[in-house]
Amino acid sequence: VVFGDIGTSPLYALKETLHVSGTSPDAVYGVVSLIFWALMLVVTVKYLLCVMRADNHGEGGILALLALLPETVRTATRGPKLLLLVVILTGTALLLGDGALTPAISVLSATEGLAVINPDLARFAVPATVVILIILFAVQSRGTHRIGQVFGPVMVVWFVTIGGLGAWHVLGDPG
Repeated sequence: VVFGDIGTSPLYALKETLHVSGTSPDAVYGVVSLIFWALMLVVTVKYLLCVMRADNHGEGGILALLALLPETVRTATRGPKLLLLVVILTGTALLLGDGALTPAISVLSATEGLAVINPDLARFAVPATVVILIILFAVQSRGTHRIGQVFGPVMVVWFVTIGGLGAWHVLGDPG
């Protein structure tokens, strides 16, 4: 899924995709189906079954896998172990790139929503994004598990909210 964040990006993906595909019922069903199944497969297979099982003192994901690699793989010069090392290093490079871009784009997208409330607030989007990112990166040094403890409940509220609003609108107009 190119649109990385599972909590907000499907909404952006839906909006942007419908600009291209149109809003006929077939186009909407097709796009929603693709987004749903991509999320189910990526979240279930990639994150829940693979990435989240790696744990290195509260840190997870590809960096934990990198830290937990046996010495024979870390120093491989050929063969299957070298291929495994290249795959893990490629994943690490992609993670670092994503780690720099995704928070900035996600937070900026959220703060740009201030303009929906009041167009005069649009000028505060970038400064607010910078402040939020500085705070997030400062706290992150204490471990991603601590970030998860704080944002876990927030994400539950977010998912319940967008799920409830979605259900409300579907019940209002099932067609």
